[in-house]
Amino acid sequence: YIYIYIYIYIFHYMPVCCYLSDGSDVNQTPLLWVNESQPATMSCNHTKDINHNQMYWYQQLPGQNMKQIVFTTAYSHQYEQGFNKEKFPAEKKDAQTGSLTVNNSQPEDSGVYFCAVSKHSDAADKQSCTKTQMLLL
Repeated sequence: YIYIYIYIYIFHYMPVCCYLSDGSDVNQTPLLWVNESQPATMSCNHTKDINHNQMYWYQQLPGQNMKQIVFTTAYSHQYEQGFNKEKFPAEKKDAQTGSLTVNNSQPEDSGVYFCAVSKHSDAADKQSCTKTQMLLL
């Protein structure tokens, strides 16, 4: 079995101020075991308002820094360098839910996977959404 540990941490972005949530408004299975070569799907959902419509997925492998995999909205997905939709397909059908799959899971995929949600400063006009840079503490 491949051991994939999933931990959710939520970052909320506001136009003027940034703060961290304690994650109590997020539900996700904390641990996932999969057979090698099988897909590993993890979900993320939150109870914040529907304006928190941006979702970020991160991967932290043992001994490495956390890396952003993908930024998603219901309208688009933007993958970071080194990650692609074939290996890490993400789904986001509405503002409060999303999922990330690790296809063809290998031992080197074992690690901590984080989900973050963001409230865009212009959430009323979803066509103007842009990637927000993150400061990880």
